[in-house]
Amino acid sequence: MSASSKRLTGSVLPEVDAGDFAEEKARLEETKRAVFNILEDSAREKERLEETHRALLNILEDSAEEKAMAEATQRAMLNLLEDFDVERSKAEAANRELRASFESLRLANEATEAANREIEAFSYSVSHDLRTPLRGVAGFSQLLLADYSEKLDDEGQDYLRRIAAAAERMGGLIDDLLKLARLSRAAMERGRVNLTAIVEKILERLRLAHSDRTVETIVAPGVTVFGDERLLTIVLENLLENAWKFTQNREAATIEFGAKPGSEEIACFVRDNGAGFDMTYAGKLFQPFQRLHKLDEFPGTGIGLATVKRIIERHGGRVWIEGAMDHGTTAHFAIPRSTEEEK
Repeated sequence: MSASSKRLTGSVLPEVDAGDFAEEKARLEETKRAVFNILEDSAREKERLEETHRALLNILEDSAEEKAMAEATQRAMLNLLEDFDVERSKAEAANRELRASFESLRLANEATEAANREIEAFSYSVSHDLRTPLRGVAGFSQLLLADYSEKLDDEGQDYLRRIAAAAERMGGLIDDLLKLARLSRAAMERGRVNLTAIVEKILERLRLAHSDRTVETIVAPGVTVFGDERLLTIVLENLLENAWKFTQNREAATIEFGAKPGSEEIACFVRDNGAGFDMTYAGKLFQPFQRLHKLDEFPGTGIGLATVKRIIERHGGRVWIEGAMDHGTTAHFAIPRSTEEEK
């Protein structure tokens, strides 16, 4: 063996303990696992950071949407405030107009009250100042005819009869005018009114007063309205007396009373087969003292339909008339339904 070989073989290598090696290996593996765990934790942390980043982005997007919504809401509020200003201006203008209307109404009421006072004064004057000389004219005309008829020729006597008749007619006109004025001022007492019963009473009275006539009458049963019974009786008296008068030349006279109830009003009518009239002049019939027939054919003052119109309008209703020459007349009046009527 050479010397160098002896040196190599003679050198002493440190001895490695198998247990230490195993421990080192275990530590290396633990370190490896720890590194792997750290890497896994880092990956999860990265994912959490990415999720947090995405959440922040979503929050930023939501914030942008909320900002846009807030801006839109703000614009809407501004528009509402502008609309409110416009509406407030309109309301103020309406209030001014309303105050002006109230003032006009107040002035109109004062004018109406003044007119009513004038009407009352006129009525008093008509009742006392005009009636007295009128009665004098009629009375002295009758005295002349009674005491001095032998001194007057036929023409003079005819003149006196005409004077007396004119005075009597004028007295009737004055009475009717006063009645119309009183109807406009009289207080109304509203309640349920049985029109059928009123019509039957009026027709019975007309039959007794004109027993020489035969008139067929048709009366609808159970017609009731809500109104003033006294005033509505005057309406029916005028309409039925007109129908009775204008059928006097009919051999088979017919008078009918009926009604057509509606949801908002009750429309009643009085129909006859009498003389009728030309519809061209229908608008004149409800004006005081307007007549479409000669006085010697059908007597009257021409105030009846004006009275009917005045009373129905005081009930808040309406009135109209239809007819044809020699084919009869139908007078209509409609009265609004009342909430009290349904109780």
